[in-house]
Amino acid sequence: MTVNDIDTSPLPEAAPAAPTPLTLDRLAGLTAEIAEEVRQGLHEIHFDAEERWSVRLRADDYTDVWLISWTPDQSTRLHDHAGSLGALTVVTGELVEHHWDGGLRERILAEGEGGRFPLGHVHDVVNTSTAPAVSVHAYSPPLTAMHYYEVTDGGTLRRTGSILTTDPEPDVPTLEAVPTASAEPEEGGR
Repeated sequence: MTVNDIDTSPLPEAAPAAPTPLTLDRLAGLTAEIAEEVRQGLHEIHFDAEERWSVRLRADDYTDVWLISWTPDQSTRLHDHAGSLGALTVVTGELVEHHWDGGLRERILAEGEGGRFPLGHVHDVVNTSTAPAVSVHAYSPPLTAMHYYEVTDGGTLRRTGSILTTDPEPDVPTLEAVPTASAEPEEGGR
């Protein structure tokens, strides 16, 4: 080998490391495949008017897949999936997604339709119809945390909290439910 045989062209810039080997397209395909399994009756569904019901259908080192049911008026809070990509497919019914894109935008997800959630995708999902809905969600890497948000009076997005969780349906207290510290110490306290 001579000097003339060495490739001296600049090296391509390294792509940033992805949080997972799965793409948004693959996650969307996975939720569509499993939604079809649900339509075929291969997975049992429950409905709970008090709380959204969910069950993990699959889990491995790269992905977790959840089946979630929604009775009328059930919703999530405005959130993201921290370091996980995500996708969902509506199995039955209709869901409304509010997502942040410089302001809150709305899209209706009808039966068979879905959404993809890149890193940093902030959204809320709600069943605004009078009929129940069912959806399949996939996250990669599997969920480890979620961040919650509010839209300020000035129309900006503000993070209100974060939790560590492996469940897309965590029991998250509202601000009204979080106890406040007393201004006066308890008797015997400092």
